[in-house]
Amino acid sequence: MDICPVGHLSLAPYYCDVCGLPVGAPKSSPDAIDPSAKCASCGAVRTGRFCEGCGRESVLSPSVLRPALAVGEQAIPEPAAAEQVTPEPAAAEQVTPEPAAAEQVTPDPAPAESPRRVAWIATIVADREFYDRVIARKGPDAEQVGFPTYYPERRIVLHGSEILIGKRSVSQGIAPGIDLGIAPADIGVSRAHAIIHIDDRGLTITDLGSTNGTSVNGSEELLPPKVAVALRHGDRVHLGGWTTITLSAEPA
Repeated sequence: MDICPVGHLSLAPYYCDVCGLPVGAPKSSPDAIDPSAKCASCGAVRTGRFCEGCGRESVLSPSVLRPALAVGEQAIPEPAAAEQVTPEPAAAEQVTPEPAAAEQVTPDPAPAESPRRVAWIATIVADREFYDRVIARKGPDAEQVGFPTYYPERRIVLHGSEILIGKRSVSQGIAPGIDLGIAPADIGVSRAHAIIHIDDRGLTITDLGSTNGTSVNGSEELLPPKVAVALRHGDRVHLGGWTTITLSAEPA
């Protein structure tokens, strides 16, 4: 039986059965192990390097002490602590909102401006200047035409789209819109002398093949028969021996 450095009798040939020191190693100094010290782990009084109660080695640092292994026992390595990996929070997916479609506002169409309504007025006078020209050119009825001593001005509002200028005849069924057969009558005016046409574009006058013809605005040139000639506000129409008709547009 061998004796360990501390003085224990050991049956094992290499390490002390009591304290675990190598058998045959130099004896430890009295300061290395205090046989009367208590075990730091279980509090039992130890007599050697190893606590006989829990087997804790008192010489080494507590952080490196391990229980003694029996002969032939293999040390099982302690599993490494699993490293905890704190997953990084997934970045919040940023969703860019689609811009709201701009509301299209269709403006109300502006109300169509209605064409300005006008009334056409025919002002009839005995025109001495026109009479003198008729006599000078010796028209067909020049010798029979006499200028009236009195002829009051007449104003006629034109209605409808076709206005006949002439003299009323019951037997022939002629009823002109501008009747120049009212006394004192101009004998140079034919029964169906001319016709005025009115539409949205304005008005025209057409000589219907009268005996003494039709002229406009003091001209000596007669209008060609059956040809429409455009008129404007303020135009003067001469017909017969002394009759002048001034056409004017007034707000309706």
